[in-house]
Amino acid sequence: MPHILVVEDEAIIRGSIKRLLLKANYQVSEATSVADALSKGELHQYDLILSDLRMPGGEGTELIPLASETPVLIMTSYASMKTAVDALKAGAADYIAKPFSNQDLLSSVAKNCREKSKTAKDSNSSATQSPISKLIGQSAPMKKLFKMIYKVAATDATVLVNGETGTGKELIAQAIHQNSNRAGNALVSVNCAAIPDTLIEAELFGHEKGAFTGADSARSGLVSAAHQGTLFLDEIGELPLAAQARLLRVLQEGEVRAIGSVQPKLVDVRIVAATHRNLKRLVENGEFREDLYYRLNVIQLVIPALRDRGGDKLEIANSLLTRYLEKFDRPATRFSVTAEQAIAQYPWPGNVRELENAVQRGVILSEPGNAIEIEDLGIEAEQSPEVISEISVNSTSPSKAPSQLVDSAEAGEDLEEYFQRFVLENQDAMSETELARRLGVSRKCLWERRQRLGIPRKRSSVQPVS
Repeated sequence: MPHILVVEDEAIIRGSIKRLLLKANYQVSEATSVADALSKGELHQYDLILSDLRMPGGEGTELIPLASETPVLIMTSYASMKTAVDALKAGAADYIAKPFSNQDLLSSVAKNCREKSKTAKDSNSSATQSPISKLIGQSAPMKKLFKMIYKVAATDATVLVNGETGTGKELIAQAIHQNSNRAGNALVSVNCAAIPDTLIEAELFGHEKGAFTGADSARSGLVSAAHQGTLFLDEIGELPLAAQARLLRVLQEGEVRAIGSVQPKLVDVRIVAATHRNLKRLVENGEFREDLYYRLNVIQLVIPALRDRGGDKLEIANSLLTRYLEKFDRPATRFSVTAEQAIAQYPWPGNVRELENAVQRGVILSEPGNAIEIEDLGIEAEQSPEVISEISVNSTSPSKAPSQLVDSAEAGEDLEEYFQRFVLENQDAMSETELARRLGVSRKCLWERRQRLGIPRKRSSVQPVS
């Protein structure tokens, strides 16, 4: 998440700004003067410096030449055209006059953090840059993930990609393939959940003519199609046990045997598997082979949820906005200040896929020439970080907030399991509104998940008075 240094000598104002920025998912450091700011270390470590103009011991503009490429946003109660012009001439990225509204401050902060992310040059390590253009992100979790992708791509190691639905697991597989020495060969993607159990072995491993009813001719499988390339197995947790045994043979021996054939065929294929489920839990339940799990889990990459990616949300939203304005041939527009604030604060349970749908909806429903408003996006303000924070602080059952339950081996329980357990344990004591609030979702989202998981709504036991 973007790291902001707030330089303000008034403790009340400094504390108020810090709380506002923390709620908007920024990392915040504080300083009381220019000298105090310089004592914090190199200024280029911050994504933005938000400084008062007039403070004891020196003016905020003194930080500008020392900040390198880090933008400095000047704020002052001495609002006049002259001070604004002087600050901008000194090199300030922006200027905001006190008293300012929270929305104005957040909008200016978001804009200048984005500008830095666009112009920043990381000449020391290309590993912090996106491995493919479709992967967007400057937050610390994404930079860490990018570095891992570059390291992993240079090898032929099997990779297990873990992340919530909608986080972009297939993009990670593409990045690994495109940065590997197999990039000139095929990347074959298979959604294991989309192929019926009766067909998946034939699809993956191929079959001989007459191997089963309807096998009128011999056919090579998708594993063979990925020879000397990469095979991406999405939703690997849905693979039937019989197919798991055949896949294990591919990983152990580098060979594949088509259905109905007695002769194995050597294949050179790299496996990248992905899941939103807890494979370790599936192993414990006998639904996934333990030996295959350890063969797949050589390197595990965990994709952070969108709610944990700070300023990436607005950067991704603006990239999607450009794409859909072009796709639908709409005139150039932008998000309103309130829409930007909502995008930054909304927890995005559907992750990047949900954000993409919201932006597409906003482009379609907004009036041409007008800014895209929160109503156009179709997201609800009740799903905010404050709600999730309240869950983690005040909720007694369960003790973990949804944002803390990532679907990884360490979590012990995936999000769907957590949701189901929470609803079943609490629906007798809570209304639908309270359940939704505690989960950090809307009533509509609660209803949709009930339908998907087959959890009927508890009928009221109160009988009507006759």
